[in-house]
Amino acid sequence: MIDIITGDITKLEVDAVVNAANSGLRGGGGVDGAIHRASGPGLLAELMKFPGCETGDAVRTGGYNLRTKYVIHAVGPIWEGGGSSEPELLGRAYESAFARASEAGDVRSIAFPAISTGIYAYPKREAARIALATMMDHEPEYDRIVACLFNEADAALYRKTLDELRRQS
Repeated sequence: MIDIITGDITKLEVDAVVNAANSGLRGGGGVDGAIHRASGPGLLAELMKFPGCETGDAVRTGGYNLRTKYVIHAVGPIWEGGGSSEPELLGRAYESAFARASEAGDVRSIAFPAISTGIYAYPKREAARIALATMMDHEPEYDRIVACLFNEADAALYRKTLDELRRQS
C-alpha cells in the first residue's frame, strides 16, 4: 500500500524514515535539517562513522528520538538540466534506500520525502514519476510505503502521478 500524505516526516510512526541527505551526511536544511534536529545528537554521532555517501547511495542509522527504528539517509542528485545522469541517480537513491531497509530485516513500513526536489531543484513531476515507480516495484515487500510531502500541491501531484502509473501498468 502506498500512502500519499502531507505532514512532518519526523512525526511519523513507521519502521524507517528516509532522509533526503547530502553527501557529507552531517545535516543540512529542509528535511535533512528537520530530521537531525528531531532525532537528537546521537544521529550525528553515528553518522560521523561514515566518511560520506555517494550520490545515488544510502546509509542506515538508528532512529534515536524519532518514532522510527531507522533513518535511511539517501543522497539524491542535484538537478543540472537532466543531462548528467540525474534520472538514473535519483532512481538509484530510492533503490538504495529500499536496499538498506531490506538489509535491516525488520522494516515493514517506510516513509520517503520527495528526494532532490527542494534545494537540489529536481523537477517535481519527473521526480514523482521516478519515486512512485520505484515504490510500486517494492510495494509487495511492505505493509505500508508513505510518500510524505511538504504541501498539498505536491501531494496532489503525487496522487495524480500514481494514478497515471497504475493505469499504465
